Amino acid sequence: MRLPITLSEIGPRLSAGAFILNSGLGKRGADEGTAAGLHGFASGTYPFLKNIPPQQFATGLAYSEIAIGGLLLAPFVPTAVAGAALTAFSGGLLGLYLNTPGMRKPGSLAPTQEGLAVAKDVWLLGIGVGLLTRGTIDREPRRVRKAAKTLSRANRKATRAARRAE
Repeated sequence: MRLPITLSEIGPRLSAGAFILNSGLGKRGADEGTAAGLHGFASGTYPFLKNIPPQQFATGLAYSEIAIGGLLLAPFVPTAVAGAALTAFSGGLLGLYLNTPGMRKPGSLAPTQEGLAVAKDVWLLGIGVGLLTRGTIDREPRRVRKAAKTLSRANRKATRAARRAE
């Protein structure tokens, strides 16, 4: 049985998956102060989160990060699925960066010192979009691969025959 990922996808999935999984595991037992800080930061940008208690928010965030990290690390999860999850998650992180006052220099996308910790998550968005693209667009159907292999074999035979004829 063939895995739904290629060798070139292992590096990005491993680096992003391990990073996010570790982050989620670190948030699992968040104390009240940490939970309140995470909740305050996120609900300032995403007002719909204000209705969720801070401890519940921190627990949900932790398990979301664990799930996304696990999706990325599991080789049986299709690349498009892992890429879509990572793209959505990192898009939310970048939304925090773009919409939280004080994260960017005025009139610029450049981060302030306070925004640097969140702005660096743009690499996760890049990996997510790359995996999503690779998992949806770059996959050739089996019949196309088989036809290309047959054509390649025929070309090699024709080349050998032409060399012998010379």
